[in-house]
Amino acid sequence: MAFIHRSHINFPIVLRIIGWLLMIEAAFMLIPLITAIIYQECEISAFAIAIGVTAAAGGLITACIRPSHNNMAKREAFLLTASVWVVFSIFGMIPFILSPISLSISDAFFESMSGFTATGSTIIPNVESLPHSLLIWRSLMQWIGGMGIILFTLAVIPMLNHSGGMQMFKAEVPGITHDKIRPRVSQTAKRLWFVYIGLSIVLCLLLWLGPMNLFDSICHMMTTISTGGFSTRNASLSAWNSSYIYFIVALFMFLGGVNFTLLYKASTGNFRSLWENDTFRAFLRIIIIVYIILVATIVINGQASSIADITIAPFFLTISMISSTAYIGSGFTEWGPFAVSILFILMFFGGCAGSTSAGAKIDRLLHLLKNTRNELHRTMHPNAILAVRINGKVVPTETTSKVITFLCIYVMVIIVGSIILSTMHMSLSEAFIYSFCCVSNTGLDVNIFGFDCSYATTPNIGKWVMALLMMIGRLELFTILILFTPGFWKK
Repeated sequence: MAFIHRSHINFPIVLRIIGWLLMIEAAFMLIPLITAIIYQECEISAFAIAIGVTAAAGGLITACIRPSHNNMAKREAFLLTASVWVVFSIFGMIPFILSPISLSISDAFFESMSGFTATGSTIIPNVESLPHSLLIWRSLMQWIGGMGIILFTLAVIPMLNHSGGMQMFKAEVPGITHDKIRPRVSQTAKRLWFVYIGLSIVLCLLLWLGPMNLFDSICHMMTTISTGGFSTRNASLSAWNSSYIYFIVALFMFLGGVNFTLLYKASTGNFRSLWENDTFRAFLRIIIIVYIILVATIVINGQASSIADITIAPFFLTISMISSTAYIGSGFTEWGPFAVSILFILMFFGGCAGSTSAGAKIDRLLHLLKNTRNELHRTMHPNAILAVRINGKVVPTETTSKVITFLCIYVMVIIVGSIILSTMHMSLSEAFIYSFCCVSNTGLDVNIFGFDCSYATTPNIGKWVMALLMMIGRLELFTILILFTPGFWKK
């Protein structure tokens, strides 16, 4: 009781909102349950039980816990945001455990966390052996997590607009600053989800017009716009070998990597705000420059055997990597180490803040480059007064300092993660790639680079470590790391 008195964290409101969210998750599980019924699969019972357990847990929590007040401050927002991703993954793994594939708890939690964080790493070597219900559940998890669990909650529970909604919005939505489209954060959340759902519908229809059937179109729609990367085929998009599919998917991966606030403004006819945005223009320039570099590398290394090898392949792979979707085959490693290094840089920074893509974000790269330019100028002109300007506005010094701190900690987390994983019978190279891919939420497997291990062969403790790294990367470090500081729990 003394601990609770010292902490002054409103635990009841945190638990009550988690209860509401569990009932929402149970509602989402109805989609794979209906899928299992349509295809007459034996996973009907697995999802029925999962829905019952999840809904019952949520209902019990909301019925039994009555907070004395609904006020939420920063600490409640951070605690709720971090807890929700863990809770969703725990209940989301139930169908994997109860289904005939019978994944272990470690494997099921890893798969669930990889789904909700839109990382795309998998321990299932043969996804084509999975029933339709589990395939659509894996895709749906990425679709939910792509835009954000908390953001969806803010859209459907308006009460949170007066109860720490903005703090929750800041804790989950990636980025340096968080601009609201509308005065109320719940209205902002609704409009962002409106854009997300609209793009999803259009993408699904476009994929269905190609060689994909309706089921595959739905699944790949969810994993493309969320920049997650799960597929219904072992060979991923290569199974269709369609230039049309590659182009459509590349287009929507690109949109998934753009700030959704800008996409909303563009949808209302305000295209000027999109083009005048420094980050968006930098995003375009990077894609064009990397594409040209990859084409030159492919030609120099003699890997261009067809027109597609210097048009579709490098263009698709560039967008796939910068958006953190990681829809790729194994052929890109034949382009040489220089091309692989360039792609790793894309993975590190990812897309724009406020998008569904992961990584450190292009916004922070811009801040870093402009601040570095100023510091170099001050070396020769110590008395010069210079400021970092983004979109024509002066960026406060505290923001620049926060960006630099974030990037330093981001690298440190990757290094610490690789050191921990290297104790689990992995080489340092394998451990580094795993840590890097998990923190950047890019689901590459090290066997692409010629290593013998895979996520499935990783020891159980390693899977839990990687799941934690995925969540840290998805919630951009501070939301998770702050929970490990003593000051967070003190008055």
